[in-house]
Amino acid sequence: MDHPGADPRPLIDILQRNGLLVAALPALEGGLDLGLVPQRNSLLAEVLMTIGRGSLPMGRLFEGHVNALDLIHRFGDGEQMRRAAADVREGCLFGVWATDDPSRPLRMTAEGRLEGRKILASGAGRLLRPLVTATTEEGVRLIAPRLRPGERSEVRSWTASGMQVSATGSVDFTGMMTREADRIGPPGCYQKEPYFTGGAWRFLAVQCGGVEELVQLMRHHLRRLDRDGDPHQRRRLGECMVAAETARLWVRKAALVYGSAEEETVLAYVQLSRHAVERAALDVLERVQRSIGLQAFLRPSPVERVARDLATYLRQPGPDRALDNAAALAFAAEQAGWP
Repeated sequence: MDHPGADPRPLIDILQRNGLLVAALPALEGGLDLGLVPQRNSLLAEVLMTIGRGSLPMGRLFEGHVNALDLIHRFGDGEQMRRAAADVREGCLFGVWATDDPSRPLRMTAEGRLEGRKILASGAGRLLRPLVTATTEEGVRLIAPRLRPGERSEVRSWTASGMQVSATGSVDFTGMMTREADRIGPPGCYQKEPYFTGGAWRFLAVQCGGVEELVQLMRHHLRRLDRDGDPHQRRRLGECMVAAETARLWVRKAALVYGSAEEETVLAYVQLSRHAVERAALDVLERVQRSIGLQAFLRPSPVERVARDLATYLRQPGPDRALDNAAALAFAAEQAGWP
């Protein structure tokens, strides 16, 4: 499955068979409120980390599914949520596509006609219920178009070395008509804080799972080669364990803060968490590759695959800005500390 243009349908089938697509629905729709209520954030963090240990592309797709259903639950109306729930029970994966093609940004006319493309759209061709951002005369609207498998999408543009089975590509919506029922919430709701920035804790949880998987693969590799008695290897393993646990602690705390703290606290803590998880992941990548050597770069080694996926997934937008914003909030606060 790990090749350019790989079909993510098997990953989606696993999520469906294990009840995870439905779990992200409200309890009234047969779900577990996973990602919808603060009381479930700790459970969601564990689920995302567990999926990330098994497959970072699967974690990326599931995190987007949770994000989309949270947006519909938070800003949509009852009928929109019921329609989404019916689609999920039929096996539809949801997601959020917000990155515009710079030359053809997605717009919606006053008549409801879409013009333009989305790029970096994970699950392109298989994600049938995306939420997309479209510029209108009123501002940026959140639209929920309905797609068929393979419709309007292409994945040839995704040439990154990692996350290949995420089917990241572009989708052209030009000519598609939307209805009022397809428009979720008021203009500007997608970027409403603290949900927009604070919701980053979910992809951090997936990345944390990938970090933990790399540490396990390193441990198994060294034991299999009887190198577990080497003091240098032990030191590197110990440092990796510290880094992985540091990432886990930040993610678990961010999940709790996201659902219970004031907006500025959420924004600062989650943005600090981004830096902490990225730093932990980069430290683990360096030590794992140094410990294993050339074999860590040879396919079809699972270490090579997970390292490649993690290095790609870490490249989230604006890491320097996130850290700067968190520090600015700390300077403005009475004390540089959060719950």
